[in-house]
Amino acid sequence: MDGSKLICVGALAGAFGVKGEVRLKSFTSNPNDIANYAPLQTENGDKCFEIVVTGRLKNGLAARLSGIVNKEQADDLKGTKLFVPRDRLPSLQEDEFYYSDLIGMMVYDTGGKELGKVQAVLNHGAGDLLEIHGVNLKTSILIPFTKEAVPTVDIAARRIVTDPPDGLLPGA
Repeated sequence: MDGSKLICVGALAGAFGVKGEVRLKSFTSNPNDIANYAPLQTENGDKCFEIVVTGRLKNGLAARLSGIVNKEQADDLKGTKLFVPRDRLPSLQEDEFYYSDLIGMMVYDTGGKELGKVQAVLNHGAGDLLEIHGVNLKTSILIPFTKEAVPTVDIAARRIVTDPPDGLLPGA
């Protein structure tokens, strides 16, 4: 895997207060850990920020970003996603994956039939779901990202094997 690949670790949701603090959504497993990966950068790399978490908010954190000193500057960053090079993130344990690694992987059933590609990894509160798009699928399908439904994830081969619950696949 490319160590310089950028991984999205957070997003800015506007100003918090009038002194340049921002509302921050952290995508790290422990939300406060986002500060440990600084400096954080925008996707195109034109802005880079040191970060200090200053508090917890509903659905996020309050934080100070280097160079942001007033509400207007903080508001201008609303919607900005924050990235770090992959090699700055911790190594993963077995059976742990970065969502960005799963996007675009080919998905096969347990008989070797190609189902499609992972379009997105979703989580609506009840666990992760893989959204699969394929030429033989009329609509995308959502497969629970569990060991039972997805017994094999081969990052090196960019291949996923799924054994989805009965009735989930069309014609199954």
